[in-house]
Amino acid sequence: MLPYNTVMTLFVLLWMLLSFTSTGIKLDGNGYVDVIIAISSRVPQDDMLIDKIKEMVTEGSYYLYDALDEKVYFKEATILVPPQWNSKDFFKARTESFEKAHIKIDNANSANNTEPYTKQYGECGAEGEYIHFTPEYLLNDTFIQLYGSRGRVFVHEWAHLRWGVYDEYSKEKPFYFSNGRIEATRCSKNIEGQFYEVTAGGSLQPCRIDPQTSLPYDGCTFFPDRNQITNSSIMFLPSLDPVTAFCRENEHNSQAQNMQNKKCSNKATWTVIFEDSVDKDALRSLKPLESPPPPPSFKVVQRAQRVVCLVLDVSGSMEGARILQQQQAATHFLRYIIEDQASVGIVTFSTSASTLRSLTIIDSDITRETLVQLLPKRASGSTNMCLGLSQGFQVLQEDNGDVLGDEIIFLTDGQATDNIDGCAPSAIQSGAIISTLAFSDSAAQALTEMADKTGGTFIYASDELTSNQLMDAFASLTLSTVGTRTSDWFNGTVSVDQTVGNKTSFVIIYEIRFPSIYIQSPSGSIYTQTNMSHDGLLKTVTLNIPGTAEPGDWKYSIQTTSNQAFTITVTSQAAHEDVPPIIVKTHMNQQFNDGTKPMTVFAEVSQNYRPVINAEVWATLESETGSVHTLQLLDNGAGADAFQGDGIYSRYFTKLVDGRSSLKVRVKNQDVQTRFAAPKKSGAPYVPGYVVNGVVQLNPPKPPVSEELLEVGNFTRTATGESFKVKLSGTTPPNFPPNRITDLSAEIQEDTVLLSWTAPGEDLDQGTAKSYEIRWSFDLDMLRNSFSNGHVVNTAAVSPHEAGSVEQHSFNLSFPIQNGTTLFFAVQSEDEQNAKSETSNIAQASKILHGPKPPGVSNPGMNLTVLVISLLHV
Repeated sequence: MLPYNTVMTLFVLLWMLLSFTSTGIKLDGNGYVDVIIAISSRVPQDDMLIDKIKEMVTEGSYYLYDALDEKVYFKEATILVPPQWNSKDFFKARTESFEKAHIKIDNANSANNTEPYTKQYGECGAEGEYIHFTPEYLLNDTFIQLYGSRGRVFVHEWAHLRWGVYDEYSKEKPFYFSNGRIEATRCSKNIEGQFYEVTAGGSLQPCRIDPQTSLPYDGCTFFPDRNQITNSSIMFLPSLDPVTAFCRENEHNSQAQNMQNKKCSNKATWTVIFEDSVDKDALRSLKPLESPPPPPSFKVVQRAQRVVCLVLDVSGSMEGARILQQQQAATHFLRYIIEDQASVGIVTFSTSASTLRSLTIIDSDITRETLVQLLPKRASGSTNMCLGLSQGFQVLQEDNGDVLGDEIIFLTDGQATDNIDGCAPSAIQSGAIISTLAFSDSAAQALTEMADKTGGTFIYASDELTSNQLMDAFASLTLSTVGTRTSDWFNGTVSVDQTVGNKTSFVIIYEIRFPSIYIQSPSGSIYTQTNMSHDGLLKTVTLNIPGTAEPGDWKYSIQTTSNQAFTITVTSQAAHEDVPPIIVKTHMNQQFNDGTKPMTVFAEVSQNYRPVINAEVWATLESETGSVHTLQLLDNGAGADAFQGDGIYSRYFTKLVDGRSSLKVRVKNQDVQTRFAAPKKSGAPYVPGYVVNGVVQLNPPKPPVSEELLEVGNFTRTATGESFKVKLSGTTPPNFPPNRITDLSAEIQEDTVLLSWTAPGEDLDQGTAKSYEIRWSFDLDMLRNSFSNGHVVNTAAVSPHEAGSVEQHSFNLSFPIQNGTTLFFAVQSEDEQNAKSETSNIAQASKILHGPKPPGVSNPGMNLTVLVISLLHV
């Protein structure tokens, strides 16, 4: 029997996940299509913004055509405008939504932060999440001088988004030491320039050398020479007219301390695009166009209020507990989840199909309760799914004669007695979004296909799931959900932070008998059953907090004398219309896995695009067989985690078992210094100026951006991701090697080398590896291309620690290290099955006596030995 709370969770999750489903960008011949550009509802109407978007994409299309050997261009794009914008020229949106858009136009996350950027989660070559532009950036032509033409910037960001490449400049390490001279971090080295520091008054002065590093102090700037620019390096300087291509291997600067080298094994941007990106096969096979492409075509669409039909299975196999669970879930959906002014219809099906309610606008609590009272309570007959779908489409057509963009939420045990495969194709072609929830492990494959091909979601609910599944529809605003089985007291705490508090509710679901419930506010007010509503038929108890809930820690105590399962779920909404709440988004990097590659769990914690760091994040992955695995997700920049301190918490999932599994993430901050941090992002660079005919010409200063860390305070969140499926290709679970080390660093202290890194695991980033192999070389490329030919370091005394631990190893070489010597180091790890990891990033260490002076740099003349530590990732 499937527990009530599980059904409610999955029912509500179907609704929630409609906002996060995407069919994705495609290459149609040589042209990119299905590119969705969405304008946030926070942006006031300005038709000029639509024109500027079209100009940017059109210019970018021709620039992309030139940059990629005349192979690809932008063919079609859809612009989604907010519901409140007025025009008769907007088409009706189908599956487009702001949440799943590839390019988002939204306000900045702080004052003056208008920089375009791309949000990237994963490894090199993996698609990014979205490109972010502000309305100010698109409408104010002043930014063209700061960042370059919008079309060029768009292509720079597109390379991040589509092909998973990274920036060739570095704000953190703008200079490095190489071959006896200071170099600016750039690609390629053929880009010449001068070094100067810009004073507060806007004048230039020679850069000062830091005596501790022999590198220029912060504030020193490299000004590229317009007359000495190669035509490549879009990921370094797209703003320069001579730059028309991506950097290739023959000109790539593999020693530059930029993110491209760090994340992409020192590969050139061009190499990643053609060898590692999602388009690699198509790009290698496409032939150049014989003539320049036509300009892109645009469609401007708008999503109106939601129109949804619940199609509910009332066949005989649903009789008993399942029909009650379906009623409970639909009741919760209609009372608390579906938004005001949405239109809802209800259809049931078994041997025949019936309309219980035609489309009804949700305009009051009375309307909600009227719909609740119509929900089916009995089941009988066979399961004729095609009739149910057909009836659902008829209800949706009542709105405006078509079903484009309308939604069907299809609840069934999945055990069809008719030919669901026969009616699935027409349902897919209908233009409606179809999401399906199946209560059975024998659910028809057509249910999955319909959801996948219409932009919907398929959710499987295993009968083995028995607890802790009640979820809030708006995953980012579920404060807490906890389930247990007990015959005694159950206590807990939920933190209501300053960003939420409106429409806060505590919902307790019990299995057998009405428990005793006590809820205490932060100021000490006590709420008991007398303050709550109890629905005995649905076995739910609800406390709705009037107004805005008091911020702070809310405590609950539940007592039951019967051994029974129950859950408590706390949901809330934003406290202020103009202050977005802290949200959590979670997903797996794959929705299907055959066991040949590991899976990665991601959870992004943010508030208005600002990352929330130092939170405690746990993921629970539960399979249809009942196996449960819990992982703590980390934001440490090691293992599966791409960047430290970016608010994206990650971990590899290695306990793969056949079948479908669910994903749930819990986030909390209790009495620790969790903070809003400055966003870490990929984006086109602001260039402060250029050298023209030997003279530096300054650009206008970039508006200042606040980098202040802000305390968050206590908060809790719970989020649910889409279900995923595993079908192992072999008979035994896969054995994954230790994860690749990505943060190896090196220092030279006199004649001693000190290496540091984060320990990998026995299986990727879990467990403890068996051993390390460390090698060094004078030649970076040799170590990069042939690790086994490097000089070996004795590691007999090195015993690996548990994954995530800090490892350090010091050793002396067989010769004295002379001044000016640069050495390169790399590590591989091995597990008990002798499976080896990929070679780590390559760490560079240089021993320097008194740093050299590049052009335009003054040296204080201090004579001391200093260290320059470089992280060059391979």
